Amino acid sequence: MTKHIVWDWNGTLFHDIDAVVGATNEVFKAYELAPITADGFRAVYTRPIWVAYERMLGRPLAEGEWELLDTGFHDHYFRLAVECALAAGAEHALSTWTGTQSLCSMAPHAHLVPKVDAFGITRHFTRVDGLLGTTGGEKAVHMAAHIESIAVSPREVLVIGDSVDDAVAASHVGARAVLYTGGMSTRAELESTGFPVVDTLAEALEHA
Repeated sequence: MTKHIVWDWNGTLFHDIDAVVGATNEVFKAYELAPITADGFRAVYTRPIWVAYERMLGRPLAEGEWELLDTGFHDHYFRLAVECALAAGAEHALSTWTGTQSLCSMAPHAHLVPKVDAFGITRHFTRVDGLLGTTGGEKAVHMAAHIESIAVSPREVLVIGDSVDDAVAASHVGARAVLYTGGMSTRAELESTGFPVVDTLAEALEHA
C-alpha cells in the first residue's frame, strides 16, 4: 500500500523539455552539431548526463569539458525555463493525493526551491530536495538520503518520475515506481525497466 509519493521535478511535474532541448542546442553550437529535437534528445538521454553528451559528440569528454558544458547548459536553461509551465494535470494530481508526498530532484536546490514556490505548490510537499553539490550524476544516492530524511518505509513509497534513472533510484531504496512519458526518456527505455509506464500524471496516481 502506498502511503507516500516521491515526485520527480524536471520532465515530470515541471514540463521543461523545450528548455532542456533549447539549452542543449545552445551549448553545442560551438561544436557545429545539427540542432537536436526533443525526440533526438530522448534518444541520447541518460544519467549521468555527461554520457549523453558523449553520445552526442561520438567521443569521450576531455578533462574539464564536462564542467564547461554543464555551466553553459544551466546558464541557458535557467533563462529558457522561465517560459515553462507545470505538466498537464500536475496541480490536480498533487491536490488529489490524500497521503503524504515529497519532491526529490536532480536540479540545483537553490534554483528548485524558489521555482516550486513560484508555482504555489510547496504546501503539498513534506520535503523538497534538490542537489546541493555537483549536478549531472545519478539519482540513487540522492534518493536514499531523501527517503531517510522523510522517515517513511520504502515499501510504502511510490516514486513518480520520467526517466530510467528514477526507476533505478526507486529500486535502489526498495520503493516502487511508475514512469511518465512526458519527459526526457523514450517509452521503450521506460518500459525496459519493468515498471508501469503511463502517459498522464492522473494515470500515475492510479498505481498508488
